[in-house]
Amino acid sequence: MRTIENTLSRRLSPAPDGSSSNDILLLGIGNFLMGDEGVGVQFIHRLAEQDIQFPNTDIMDGGVGGFTLMGHFDAYDKVIFVDATMDGKPPGTISLIKPRFSSDFPKGLTAHDFGLKDMVESMFLLGRVPELYLITISIAEIKPMCVELSPAVAESMQELEQQVTQLIGQLTAAEDSQ
Repeated sequence: MRTIENTLSRRLSPAPDGSSSNDILLLGIGNFLMGDEGVGVQFIHRLAEQDIQFPNTDIMDGGVGGFTLMGHFDAYDKVIFVDATMDGKPPGTISLIKPRFSSDFPKGLTAHDFGLKDMVESMFLLGRVPELYLITISIAEIKPMCVELSPAVAESMQELEQQVTQLIGQLTAAEDSQ
């Protein structure tokens, strides 16, 4: 685990003034100890373990989200959240939402949704809101004290990686054409 933390620290290394040379932050949200609810952070750890990198993008394990993450957003023009949702869709279903307000977040975000939604509202109040993208992975249940993903959610990881790669490709291509 310490190796993954070191890798993630190297991959997210803003300058001393808080700026970043990258414009995109890929942020996994979730509780690693709650089974499928931790799919966002599990995804970030998978990227770090396999040394998968995306152009112009930093990656970060955001844990359960909340106000402590707000300081990281100032350095980025775009933030992509990866999070679990209990939306009634089959487990492993991947959806992309471009929320503009906290009310645009799905009602089925898991246990930490209050903090994430409040954080987005606070960013609007402070006047510094990057472009936000939310990639959700549907889950059926939260399993306390479990670090394994269910088979359906684990099988969605490859598709999740492909969708994230595609989104980042679109974002960087749009930026390059400006």
